[in-house]
Amino acid sequence: MSRADQVTFLAAAWCLSYPDEQLVERVPLMRAALGEFAGALAAFAPVLDALESKDLMALQSVYVKEFDLGKRHALHLSYWTDGDTRRRGEVLGAFKKVYRGSDTLVDTRGELPDYLPMVLEYTATVDLNAGKELLQQYRPSLELIKFGLQRDDLAHSAILQAICNTLPGASPADEQAVMRMAGYGPPTESVGLDPYDPRLLPMKGA
Repeated sequence: MSRADQVTFLAAAWCLSYPDEQLVERVPLMRAALGEFAGALAAFAPVLDALESKDLMALQSVYVKEFDLGKRHALHLSYWTDGDTRRRGEVLGAFKKVYRGSDTLVDTRGELPDYLPMVLEYTATVDLNAGKELLQQYRPSLELIKFGLQRDDLAHSAILQAICNTLPGASPADEQAVMRMAGYGPPTESVGLDPYDPRLLPMKGA
């Protein structure tokens, strides 16, 4: 994996996390690191600009609304493939197994192990190969998150595209193409959250 991919993954991990003062302080570092590679900064610039120019509490409020309170932009990779079904417990266990196999203690900070910022940070700083395999395995999830962000005109969509660009193959044209590419969707049996159903894609502004 190239150094450019490593920088992309770490910057994406930070930019997709809850915005706090530490994240704001990291903006110059991210600009400098991404600026070393032609075109890399462009995908991150709108989010970095917002972190530097907008009120932090306002940014936090928007983040909670868009990423925490609903499922439209859920950052947990297995949600998009397994919903909140019984099978998902096995999937989360598989993520933990990958982390344990790295010979490095991975602090989940109270998050589920499939939380995208955590997977990205693991990939960038702990085990590049194992992390990239996880990202490739859950490429459909990445694409679906991206399309949801695009539909709601959120700047983070370009960051998801940057992640996808590090993986083999071109991005599908739309959500239906993602499902055809993957060959599956979340099972209909649910013990909590409604599983993702491509026939029930939310309309913009819904």
